[in-house]
Amino acid sequence: MYRITLIPGDGVGPEITDAVTRVLEATGVFFDWDVQNAGEEVYKNEGTPLPDRVLESIRKNKVAIKGPITTPVGTGFRSVNVALRQELDLFSCVRPCKSYKGARAIYETIDLVIFRENTEDLYAGIEYEKGSEGSRAIIELVQKLSDREIRQDSGISIKPISVFGTDRIVRAAFEYARKNNRKKVTSVHKANIMKFSDGLFLEVSREVARDYPDIEFEDRIIDNMCMQLVQKPELYDVLVMENLYGDIVSDLAAGLIGGLGMAPGANIGKEYAVFEATHGSAPKYKGLNKVNPLAMMLSGVMMLRHLGETEAAERVDSAIASVVKEGKDVTYDMKPSPDDPSAATTSGVADAIIAKMKK
Repeated sequence: MYRITLIPGDGVGPEITDAVTRVLEATGVFFDWDVQNAGEEVYKNEGTPLPDRVLESIRKNKVAIKGPITTPVGTGFRSVNVALRQELDLFSCVRPCKSYKGARAIYETIDLVIFRENTEDLYAGIEYEKGSEGSRAIIELVQKLSDREIRQDSGISIKPISVFGTDRIVRAAFEYARKNNRKKVTSVHKANIMKFSDGLFLEVSREVARDYPDIEFEDRIIDNMCMQLVQKPELYDVLVMENLYGDIVSDLAAGLIGGLGMAPGANIGKEYAVFEATHGSAPKYKGLNKVNPLAMMLSGVMMLRHLGETEAAERVDSAIASVVKEGKDVTYDMKPSPDDPSAATTSGVADAIIAKMKK
């Protein structure tokens, strides 16, 4: 039996989480769910969206699966997802983008894996508000050191990229490629412009690549990479990149395979792993039992593989592929028309997948 931290999330999170746990339990693998609430409602009641009890649970159990959690835009508390990654040093965000026949996708042959560095870059949370003491001090320091002026009414974010952080994310990408018989790793950057941050990322990527002569290595500039993924995604295999680029590119790649409803994700460190769908909490759909649960189910497949339950993972993945291909028991976003009255509910998708696994 596996003791797993289960974070239902908010918005549509709880109903998606319920569908996913039912599917995972239907594999015959035994789970002891350690349910820990986090997010917007918890913030209202406990003064923090991520109480210490949640982190303590993950540290004890080592593995967690979570539903989507609302992040306020522009105001309010910082992202729970970012906080989890930083507190638990979940430096590697792994996001597979794989085509499933029957999904409303642009391409039917995509099989990419994106490795996104999780702890540095502009998402490190080192920010200074416009007019604050910190922003004024940095403006003065920059002018002193470089004779460059920053407008006084600027908000400032710092972009740290380290040798340590780059080495371990690139190495994780190569190790994954080797373990999973992948042929190529592509490092994605903007080193032509940001020569001391992205330039460092590229330099370290090249150094790490020398330790893996059995795997092809190349690099691409981020804007060109986005174009390449739209025009000829079949040329790419494993992509590794900094935090912000990884966030954007993983959503772009998800769009190529049918949307975020088909995009799983995992945040993995040396000790802990947290599995989650990559989409948001969609609060306007809360309680309607209509949102696509497949992204979180596919994250559950990743979790099963992480636990060594390969056979169970393959059964769930095969059942999902079969349901998507048939196109009958899928949610509104996967129908030819979003108004299709035959669209399945969130729980109905789970029922269909469980039925496929029993055949």
